[in-house]
Amino acid sequence: MMDDTITTLLRGVADGSISVDDARTALEGAELTEEEMSSAIDHGVFNIAEPGTIVSASLAPSGASYLTMFFLAWGLFWICYWSFSMIYGLANGWDQQQLSFHLAMTMTTLIMIGIIYLKYILPDTIIVKHAQNKFIPEHQKDWREYKW
Repeated sequence: MMDDTITTLLRGVADGSISVDDARTALEGAELTEEEMSSAIDHGVFNIAEPGTIVSASLAPSGASYLTMFFLAWGLFWICYWSFSMIYGLANGWDQQQLSFHLAMTMTTLIMIGIIYLKYILPDTIIVKHAQNKFIPEHQKDWREYKW
C-alpha cells in the first residue's frame, strides 16, 4: 500500500482523526511543477512492466457489498421468472411477439448481471506475460515437399 503523506492525510480526514483545516495546513507549503506532475502521472502508466509482474488497477473489489449481492439475487429472480414464463408460453402456444419479449427480457437481465459482475466483482488485476514471437521461422528439416 502507499504510505505517502497525502494518502495518510486523506485517510485521516476520511476516518475523522484529522480535520480538514489541519490537512490544508499540512499541505500549505507543498508545490508541484507541471513536469513533476506529468512524470508522477506517467509513472506506472507508461513504464514497461517486467514479465510476471502482477498489476492491480484498484485497491480492493467491492463485490461483497450488500447492494451488489442484492442486485445479483434480484437479477437471478427475474431471469428465472422471464425464462420460465417463456417456457410456459412455448408449451401453451403463445405468439412469437410475446415469446420474443420474454427472451429479450431474459437476455437484458443477463447482460445487466454480467456488467455488474465485470464492474464490481471481477478484480482489476493483470498479470504481465512473456511476449513470444509471432513469426515462426521456416525449418527445412521439418518441411517435406510432396510430389504428385
